[in-house]
Amino acid sequence: MSLNPSVIQRKDPSELMLDSDANLDYRVMQGCLRRSFNDANLPSSIGIDNRQFSEFFKNQTKGFFDKMRGDCIPYAVAFTTRNRFDSLSIMNGPVQDDKTEVWTFTPSAFGGFLVQQDLLRNESKNLTEIRVPLREVLYDPRKLGDKLPVELVWELNSIIKQIYPEDNNSLENTNSVVRLIIDFGDRERWAQIWAVEIIDPNNKEVFASAFWVERSDIPGGFFTSGGESLEHSFWTNPLSYRRISRGVGMVRAGKAKRPKSNTTVVQPAPAKQRYRTHMGIDYAAPIGTPIFSVANGKVAHLGYNGAFGNLIVLEHPGGYRTFYAHLSNYNPELELGNEVRRGLEIGYVGSTGRSTGPHLHFELRKDGVYIDPYSSKTQLDLWSMRDSESGQLTREVLLLGSPLAYQAK
Repeated sequence: MSLNPSVIQRKDPSELMLDSDANLDYRVMQGCLRRSFNDANLPSSIGIDNRQFSEFFKNQTKGFFDKMRGDCIPYAVAFTTRNRFDSLSIMNGPVQDDKTEVWTFTPSAFGGFLVQQDLLRNESKNLTEIRVPLREVLYDPRKLGDKLPVELVWELNSIIKQIYPEDNNSLENTNSVVRLIIDFGDRERWAQIWAVEIIDPNNKEVFASAFWVERSDIPGGFFTSGGESLEHSFWTNPLSYRRISRGVGMVRAGKAKRPKSNTTVVQPAPAKQRYRTHMGIDYAAPIGTPIFSVANGKVAHLGYNGAFGNLIVLEHPGGYRTFYAHLSNYNPELELGNEVRRGLEIGYVGSTGRSTGPHLHFELRKDGVYIDPYSSKTQLDLWSMRDSESGQLTREVLLLGSPLAYQAK
């Protein structure tokens, strides 16, 4: 419970250096291309305008098409700014079994291209498929407690709320299901959701989906099958119940004092109101409302800290830290130095420290510098696809997505 000043100290914003290699214009297309006498022309058929890659593809796939099953070739292709090819994954037929192969092509940082070959039987050793009613996820997540670890229930609920198709608001009144691909983990690794799909079990239609992309230097993230990142919402959503009562800006630091004497005097000019900068987002919620870790990390601070009151600071890969202040209490199992997973219940809303009422004061910092997560100017590597990660998403779409989603074109 001891205070480490270096954890709390704020740095000058001019010291902040953000990565600039994220793809802000990133999209994924998928389908199942009907086979023809010249399958090696697949890249140009799906919109990849790169002669050098087309030649590489033809040379590499001579043996691949001999293993094809079915009348179409499932593919997932990613493009970035100006329609630049970023990755391509192809599968040897619209069937998922122990003979399923996925080949993924990506540009090399040293020029040329790379190809990675994956077998579904190797990928699925630690994975389990389960299906749960969509209604339970949306309206009664407590029923999922006997099927999923508690932290995955919060995560799943957050994913579904983001990918739920707004143009079909009657899905919850149907028998639609949520298909999950999960690694339940062990003592060495966290449980992890790898794929989520909302499916109509009658016609096998996939309404929406999301896939996990693992990263080594920063926290991993969820992306839709179309390449849209879901991470911004996760990193700004530490409560299941929330109402933003105050954001970043200026707040009053004190009121001007009035004269104590009743003697008539010339009224002095009003004292200038002093303001101080409010760094962070305040989420108004009742005392005792559970607070969740927004990402995997380690407990860097746990204890009372002046104006913050009861404070938890989590340290995340990539120089990121999240702050959870004014708590009424902590998860009793939490200790300094603990590794925590996204979705873990770490504390409870309170009004300790310099607080005018029950709320959670939440901050996101990078290398000690506060970041306004709601600013339109804030673009973090956490929330975008990077060039080196694109191939992982396209291969997951094919390996872990529902094979019945593919239709020959």
